[in-house]
Amino acid sequence: MIHVTETLAVGMLGYRFMGKAHSNALARLPMFFPDAPEVSREVLIGRDETALSEAADRFGFERTATDWREVVDEVDVLYNLGPNHLHPEPSMAALEAGTHVLCEKPLAPTLEEAVRMREAAAGSDAIAGTAFNYRFLPAIRYAKGLIEDGELGEIHHVRGRYLQDWLVDPEAPWAWRLDEELAGSGTLGDLGAHTLDLAEFLVGEVAGGIERVSGQLRTFVDERPVLDEDGETEEYRQVTVDDAYTAQAAFENGAVGTFEASRFATGHKNDHTIEIHGSKGSLRFSLERLNELELYREGNRGYETILVTDETDPYVDRWWPPGHVLGWEHTFVHENYEFLSSVAAGEAFSPSFSEACRVQRLLEAIQRSDERDEWITLDDV
Repeated sequence: MIHVTETLAVGMLGYRFMGKAHSNALARLPMFFPDAPEVSREVLIGRDETALSEAADRFGFERTATDWREVVDEVDVLYNLGPNHLHPEPSMAALEAGTHVLCEKPLAPTLEEAVRMREAAAGSDAIAGTAFNYRFLPAIRYAKGLIEDGELGEIHHVRGRYLQDWLVDPEAPWAWRLDEELAGSGTLGDLGAHTLDLAEFLVGEVAGGIERVSGQLRTFVDERPVLDEDGETEEYRQVTVDDAYTAQAAFENGAVGTFEASRFATGHKNDHTIEIHGSKGSLRFSLERLNELELYREGNRGYETILVTDETDPYVDRWWPPGHVLGWEHTFVHENYEFLSSVAAGEAFSPSFSEACRVQRLLEAIQRSDERDEWITLDDV
């Protein structure tokens, strides 16, 4: 049975990085998006009672719980922001209980689990969404409009990269993101999922989806220290995921794609860049300059830089006067606005579990390509 209330009660599983980002978004909504559904931050869910209580006070949640099973049917919306291995079971239980779900990416550690989640969403009347937050950048929305309006012509080439450097030091501590059982994959799933989703989001309507891929994965440091409370090394633990990946892709319309991501890209903190080249023009976007879009139009001598901060640009009219730039955290505000509005209206949300499952299929295909040293067709995955 679907929960229907005037005020949506939110339960949030996870209170660290993504918990903070989404909690901040929920707090900002009433101030900047007054037409957003009213929300109560009902319950924050985690294991460490002390840390959980402190986070609940900071994030504005009314209470805490240490077992999601006890509260999943007591809230209207579940935000599943836990490690990847915790995505499937709570999300599917929530959907079965009629609770709407927003789940962080990647959808699951494995394709098999992602398919189960997609089927659970298809069999539920509740709304199921996946948190690919970069879709909700004003510059990305502006770029999508240009592409679909034919401003770039026929799409020939899509390039995407996501570079970070937080693992360059071989003594950087072990974390759950480095464990295949907890994460599913490493840089490929953590960073590559964003790029692959963004590529298909931007060009899918005009170039079709990716049909086949060829991938390469590498792990540069095989084990890392586990630190105690004092920051001293207790032991070394194996790294069982990739540190970097590269991939080539072929789109339905004949366009080619090149993608890469790394946590060993020295000097890059959070460099997510995408370029799209067509018969009439090209564009490129970098997350490190997220209010800008570089655009080349046929007949120009070079690229022009467009500042996407005008009132007519997507979402911008809700914020500040033109030229007063937005930041990374605003992507979550926009994402939460769209998701909660879909829930209140009883309308499907995009990106859905089905779209996220397709991204998972791409991740699986790239992994299989690396293992088999051959091109993999998506229909065979």
